[in-house]
Amino acid sequence: MELTYDLESLNLSTPSHVTIGAFDGVHRGHQHLIGSMARAAHEAGRAAVALTFDPHPGALLGRSPVAVLTTPEERAALIADLGVDVLVVLRFTPTMAGTPASRFIHLLRRHLHMVELWVGPDFALGHRREGNVPFLRQMGEQEGFVVRVVEPLQWQGAVVSSTRIRAALTAGEIEEANGCLGRPYRLTGRVVRGRGLGRRLGIPTANLAPPPERLVPANGVYAAYAHTQYAGSWPAVVNVGVRPTIAPDHLTVEAHLLDFDGDLYDQTLALDFIARLRDEQTFPSLNALVEQIQRDIAQARVMLRS
Repeated sequence: MELTYDLESLNLSTPSHVTIGAFDGVHRGHQHLIGSMARAAHEAGRAAVALTFDPHPGALLGRSPVAVLTTPEERAALIADLGVDVLVVLRFTPTMAGTPASRFIHLLRRHLHMVELWVGPDFALGHRREGNVPFLRQMGEQEGFVVRVVEPLQWQGAVVSSTRIRAALTAGEIEEANGCLGRPYRLTGRVVRGRGLGRRLGIPTANLAPPPERLVPANGVYAAYAHTQYAGSWPAVVNVGVRPTIAPDHLTVEAHLLDFDGDLYDQTLALDFIARLRDEQTFPSLNALVEQIQRDIAQARVMLRS
């Protein structure tokens, strides 16, 4: 897959099918839309192009800050797996937000040789979201491209959306989030030094520092798989929270890799959340905390079959 950050540097000679969106999380609905577009493009001997934005448009359009489900790099890798030939990542700025829909479409026609635009029924682009489906279809008739509308994918009776996934993760409903994603929710970051208390208690942990814009699941204890930079993958118990028994502090993400003995400091660690084991709790003593963590480890072993 070709990745570019400059639409106007492209001049595709092959006609293309194009889809546009934030695609945060690249969830099952996105997979359905992008995959369908790519398959149809290839069957017709055309290029499959996805166009997305960074940062998330919602962060600029006067809404609440958006905690994202994927980094731009993760999003690109997931989109590449769907058969896309070209991914265009555009910097979302106030200037772009004010671009008229017709101008943006002309750019797609000129630089991507777009002959089909694939969108969902509620899609809109351009200044004040003027470029909705009726607008785009009328423009397509004038400019010589077709608009394909793909109905949203449903899972367990409701539409799959990034908003639904964020709500599930914020509530600690990991199975709901993973069902919508079609894979475990992954949180990636650098391993930083903590207080070292876990090692002194016989339960060493890797302290993860995820990017500040990433969504961290609700406070609690989780069964997960940890993917290390150099030492393979390991089942793990992950605590998300402020460690109330030790000394309430800022939010931490700590992973105890089952049966692992090694140094992960300053390495990249990815955590795939599988299930929520319990809420974060305050214990009367460190001994009581250790006993509960041992029960968490035993439960995670059964759940992860390790």
